[in-house]
Amino acid sequence: MNRKKKRSTASISQRLLCALILLLLGACGGVRTVDQTIAIPTLDLFAFFEGHTQAWGVVQDWRGRVVRQFVVHIEGIVDHDKLTLEEVFDYADGERDFRRWKIRRDSSGGISGTANDIIGAAVGEINGNSLIWRYEMELESEGRRYLVTFDDRLWQVDDDTLINRTYIKKFGLTVAEVSLFMRRSGDYQP
Repeated sequence: MNRKKKRSTASISQRLLCALILLLLGACGGVRTVDQTIAIPTLDLFAFFEGHTQAWGVVQDWRGRVVRQFVVHIEGIVDHDKLTLEEVFDYADGERDFRRWKIRRDSSGGISGTANDIIGAAVGEINGNSLIWRYEMELESEGRRYLVTFDDRLWQVDDDTLINRTYIKKFGLTVAEVSLFMRRSGDYQP
């Protein structure tokens, strides 16, 4: 009788452990745009970025410590179903970086894009006032290069304001976060 009880207890423990693992894996699946959307204002990425936009941001490490601050000047050019973004990053430490996005929208509402420093294509989906945008990039840190995934979430607050929260992930774990505030403005001459 004792032996049956031990087997039964072990079986229950194994089932509970499996259920816990499945629950934790399910929680790692990410958040859908439907869960994070507000209907007004409706995000039109092309209309928002046409012309000049300025952005201010910080990068935080996995402990939450701010490790970089930066300002971005963005010039957007719309040509039918294509949006080109010329981005100039000015970091507080004096470094300057450049990125050129070429973004397309498809008939189903999806967004895809390429940039000079990302691997493959970025893909995203707009829903209401939000966009979830994912892509891979090699980042350098302390002389080493790492392949990471960027999980961007953008929300349009009003006609001239976007908030962007980016989770930089390695092996599915968040290793850094970027907070970015974007504001449409007049012409910019670098």
